[in-house]
Amino acid sequence: MIVRIMGEGQRMLADSHFAELNTLDDELLKEMEAGDGPGFRQTLGQLLDKVRELGEPLPDDALEPSELILPSPDATLEEVRAMLSGNGLIPG
Repeated sequence: MIVRIMGEGQRMLADSHFAELNTLDDELLKEMEAGDGPGFRQTLGQLLDKVRELGEPLPDDALEPSELILPSPDATLEEVRAMLSGNGLIPG
């Protein structure tokens, strides 16, 4: 699967990592619903770090369709809420 981190580019990840990323996404959604700003920041950082760790960067000039689009590390809770529309970042 191809994942885009807004402002950073795309990474190719094996589909086998979906469950691990989805677990972090579920935690992020709970923190957002609770208005837990510090928890949100921490979990967003963990999710982005995991994508960076597991994913192979695609060249900057590659324009592949992204299965997942994640917010930038400096995205606010409100910005991510707008992205989510109540369904999480990762389609279930």
